Amino acid sequence: MLWRDKRRSSNVEDQRNMSDSGLGGPGSGGGLLRLLPMLFRFLGFKGTILLLVGVGIYGLFSGNLGNILDGLGLQQSTPTSMSTEPLRQTAEEKELVDFVAVVLADTEATWTTLFRQKGKTYQEPRLVLFRGSVKSACGMAQSAVGPFYCPGDQRIYLDLGFFDQLTKRFKAPGDFAQAYVIAHEVGHHVQTLLGISGKVEAARNELSRTQGNELSVRLELQADCLAGVWANHADSTRQLLEVGDVEEGLTAASAIGDDTLQKQSQGYVSPDSFTHGSSSQRVKWFKTGLAGGNIGSCDTFGN
Repeated sequence: MLWRDKRRSSNVEDQRNMSDSGLGGPGSGGGLLRLLPMLFRFLGFKGTILLLVGVGIYGLFSGNLGNILDGLGLQQSTPTSMSTEPLRQTAEEKELVDFVAVVLADTEATWTTLFRQKGKTYQEPRLVLFRGSVKSACGMAQSAVGPFYCPGDQRIYLDLGFFDQLTKRFKAPGDFAQAYVIAHEVGHHVQTLLGISGKVEAARNELSRTQGNELSVRLELQADCLAGVWANHADSTRQLLEVGDVEEGLTAASAIGDDTLQKQSQGYVSPDSFTHGSSSQRVKWFKTGLAGGNIGSCDTFGN
């Protein structure tokens, strides 16, 4: 991709220097254990034991230990804090941050234009970089879940280490493969702004697990198609793509198909459990968006 001299987005939020304090969250024992010295000091040994027994009995029968701890003023959250140490990153990581910012900026340009053509205003998402784990409006998440979009705070969450997995584990190298991943998550943001995600979530609550999975697949395939729409404009309007880039994107789309991943992990394919679509479906819809270059070509729910 020809990205190095392009605009960087100001919507990248770097939380790679953030870390959990390690305190126990609601209902956990971690916070209470750290309070034991204080309890012994103020209540004495017997008083502390009686309190812990009472708390344990309440928690056992109520199923919510957090309520009583909160009432006693002992509840502790799981805050995150910024390290006082300078952020340590390799030259490769720094370049990746620049790359991510450029790709995000280009998606902003594409979707701002397309929304304006429909008489709408595009609200730019934030992209949060993290390491290891991160707290979002959708809850705590580990890097193992991969990049994700949270509609609750309209943020995309990305651990740069995923790009290394994309190359080594999924055999999908190349900067455009990485750009496809970002564009897919931006696609979910577009779905949220258009009200599609909300309608799908409401419908899933009324369906069986298998039927709900089918809707999830269609939502994910549409995000693939929207990633293709972005790629179309990145190439035709701003000439970001080089020879071989499209193939990198198609390789990435194929590599993370449900059937491919299931074969690798369990040795067989279970279509009823698909949540993102097969490799061929993901390739098909990315190519559809790439060819059409417009949202109207991405009707995965009607086709």
